[in-house]
Amino acid sequence: MGINQEPQYAVRYRGFVLLQQKNHSWLVRPERSPMTLLPFRTPTCSLADVKALVDWRLEQEQSLLSAA
Repeated sequence: MGINQEPQYAVRYRGFVLLQQKNHSWLVRPERSPMTLLPFRTPTCSLADVKALVDWRLEQEQSLLSAA
């Protein structure tokens, strides 16, 4: 009688909320402001890949700030 929907997962990681989408891509949003990185979407990938992408983007942000 109910609609069978796959559960969507939300994971907190290093100040971001990782929201799994229906197509198994991820929406990455900061937990609070001020935002160091803007929200972004990933292609279809695993949770470990999303975490690695967040780490990489944070590292890139830090290297840009230290270069300025």
